[in-house]
Amino acid sequence: MTAASSLAPGAMMWVVVDRERVLLANVEGEFYALRDMCGHRQAPLSKGTLDGHVVECPLHYATFDVRTGKLLSGPASADVATFEVQVREDTVYVKRSTP
Repeated sequence: MTAASSLAPGAMMWVVVDRERVLLANVEGEFYALRDMCGHRQAPLSKGTLDGHVVECPLHYATFDVRTGKLLSGPASADVATFEVQVREDTVYVKRSTP
């Protein structure tokens, strides 16, 4: 759980969900969550940059869509797992998506 007001539009941060680091991103008031690790060299995506719906890995610049976790450009070779997000009042709830 995180306060929605603590994450401005265009910003991202990492949180812990079930003992796993998760990237939480606010894109124009919509919240998205995905695993906070690039599959190429396990770099934390939360230390990268967010441009619209695209997060860029800080290490080798792989890019992913925060809405889907889909890999947009390499050198990573796999998508990133996403999490379900619900916002109620000022609280953001994140839970693992079911496969």
